[in-house]
Amino acid sequence: MSLKTALLIILLIWGLPSTYFRSKFRKIVYNTNDWKINLKPIFFKEIRGLLFNIFPNDKKYIKSRNDYRIYLFIYLILFILYSNIN
Repeated sequence: MSLKTALLIILLIWGLPSTYFRSKFRKIVYNTNDWKINLKPIFFKEIRGLLFNIFPNDKKYIKSRNDYRIYLFIYLILFILYSNIN
């Protein structure tokens, strides 16, 4: 198995928990428990919540945001590695 194939498999496996992290984060940002929030293409408040501190006193939001940031950062590193391997 080549390194590129191995990285593709790792990238696909690493992508599986994305729905969990995004769903948890979106439910906090949009203040809802409705599962349909995951289907709606609402991005602006979500992106603002990811990049900035929109609820500075909410520890649940801060933990979820930081977990999601770490997850996305590792995903980005894996993607860059995969796309730059010949």
